[in-house]
Amino acid sequence: MIRNWSTALAHRVRTAGSGHTARGTAAPVTYGLIVLCCLLFLVSPAAGVNPAYGSGDGLLAAQRAYFRHWGVIPTDLFDGSPRALLTPATALFVHGSWVHLLGNMLFLYVFGAMTEERMGRVRFTVFYVGCGYLALLGYAVANSRSEQSLVGASGAISAILGAFLYLFPRARVTSLLPFLFFLPLRFPAWVVLPFWAALQWLAAGRAGDGPGVAYLAHLVGFGLGFLVAWVRFGRRTRVRSTPAPVPEGENQP
Repeated sequence: MIRNWSTALAHRVRTAGSGHTARGTAAPVTYGLIVLCCLLFLVSPAAGVNPAYGSGDGLLAAQRAYFRHWGVIPTDLFDGSPRALLTPATALFVHGSWVHLLGNMLFLYVFGAMTEERMGRVRFTVFYVGCGYLALLGYAVANSRSEQSLVGASGAISAILGAFLYLFPRARVTSLLPFLFFLPLRFPAWVVLPFWAALQWLAAGRAGDGPGVAYLAHLVGFGLGFLVAWVRFGRRTRVRSTPAPVPEGENQP
């Protein structure tokens, strides 16, 4: 099974020039996606908590069958089967482990609400599913001989990151960086997100054909998200930072 999970950690976003956390107040699609993915995971054999799937070898067999049924298998995708052509959409709601699920939902929670508010609910839903589908399809095309199951929402969430970079380049992202002992540091999105994309690019170059993280799907999704935001919204819809008030001692006479 190929897992889509982003290794960077971020937990808060602030709009530039504001003193409040921009979590989003009108993003039902984002929160609905989080709830749906969590519920589907809990009732699936991947979570390992549903007694209906048994344990041990029986559970492992159920997990493999589940991933193969709902995930993308590149060798099967282009055989003309209508069911196989649907798998890039169904795979967006399937996760392979608790770490996989929580990593994806963290990024969706942090970056999805503001992006949804800017795009609108319907447009955001189409954007999420469409870019996620194309991201997984792009990975399958590049790995057409692979028989590994590809699951996860990372392609769609990477598209959100790309759109967020275009729409909110100056938003402050609080990040926890492992190589800095997980100290919370705040950087603008135009620093954090390209750095994240560069890590995906480097990792994709070292990735093998076996199970692991589908970094190429991340890159395809990120590029698609940025492109869609650029084409659809243009320069006029970016969030502009609010200048900080000038201290009294610096006012000109």
